[in-house]
Amino acid sequence: MLKKISFTTYIYVIWGIALSAMIGSLIFSELMGFVPCMLCWYQRILWYPLVLILPLAAIKRDRAILSYIQVLAIPGVIVALYHTLLNWGVISESLAPCRAGVSCTTLYINWLGFINIPFLSFLGFVSILIITHFARKAPDTV
Repeated sequence: MLKKISFTTYIYVIWGIALSAMIGSLIFSELMGFVPCMLCWYQRILWYPLVLILPLAAIKRDRAILSYIQVLAIPGVIVALYHTLLNWGVISESLAPCRAGVSCTTLYINWLGFINIPFLSFLGFVSILIITHFARKAPDTV
């Protein structure tokens, strides 16, 4: 028999994804020296607040957090998808918003020919939205 997962567990899983994204972005920029472009900064602006608010919501078992997560994750999906498509060449480089500093089409990593930093961000935001869907139906405790 499958054990039900509590609402709090889902929130901690989402927090783990957000924390991993924050630590990863800091490792890429501060340790590896990858300078973030404008779209990278927008994604960070959407990631970092999640790291702060999710533990508080888990402790209080505050279901209202699900709406706040979506307010940050949905634009995150859009920005990360746009950035990913720019990196993959699906969207023309002339449509890149980065005009000064690092180009939004700069590829610092390219694992397996398609996994780049914006794609990792996209996967994280999508994962969070999927988990949020399941968290809505989860019991407060198990």
